Amino acid sequence: MKRIVEILICLFLFASVSHGQVSKADSLFTKSDSVTQVVKKQPMGEKNQKQKNDTITKTEYKPDPIQAVWMGAIIPGYGQILNRSYWKLPLVYAGFLGCFYAITWNSSRYETYRLAYRDITDDNAKTNSFLDILPQGYTLESYPGGESGLKNNLSTAYEQSRRYRDLSIIATVAYYGITLLEAYVDAQLSDFDISTDLSLHIRPTLLENKYGVSNSPGFQLSLKLK
Repeated sequence: MKRIVEILICLFLFASVSHGQVSKADSLFTKSDSVTQVVKKQPMGEKNQKQKNDTITKTEYKPDPIQAVWMGAIIPGYGQILNRSYWKLPLVYAGFLGCFYAITWNSSRYETYRLAYRDITDDNAKTNSFLDILPQGYTLESYPGGESGLKNNLSTAYEQSRRYRDLSIIATVAYYGITLLEAYVDAQLSDFDISTDLSLHIRPTLLENKYGVSNSPGFQLSLKLK
């Protein structure tokens, strides 16, 4: 019996020592994991710092307004490129394409009506380009008003097409000036603060009354400037 008790005591001590070694090993393993996690977090911190530095560098970029205007006048849309407003380029070039199409189309109609009106008013029977403008199925005799009616209509179309052509040119020049003005203003306001610190709030409040009457409900406007 005594031998059995001694054996049990030895087994208990052996189990206690083994458990202590395992606990110590687990503690060391956990500590190692902590160190590993710290080491792994350091590159993330460096990455965040790099992103922060990149953001600061990007914010500090200030385009030159005068250069944006001059380069935009030489190369359409280049002022927007200097301002790094690349998303505006499709709008700029789409506007120029529309203006170019308007000038081309109105100029073509102007030349056609001008030539037809010149041919119908001269005394040369061989110049008859005005016949190409007649609606299908009509002749000079069957046209409403005859030659005189066609002459009046060609004169009106000639003057109208010339006016539209001139307006198209003026609109193109004006649009060109707008793109330069936009580039200049955008460059001037490139460092303008548009953060959330600039805000206007409307809040309900109680308006104080200095004449002994109880306070009345109302609204308060609060403009916060950075």
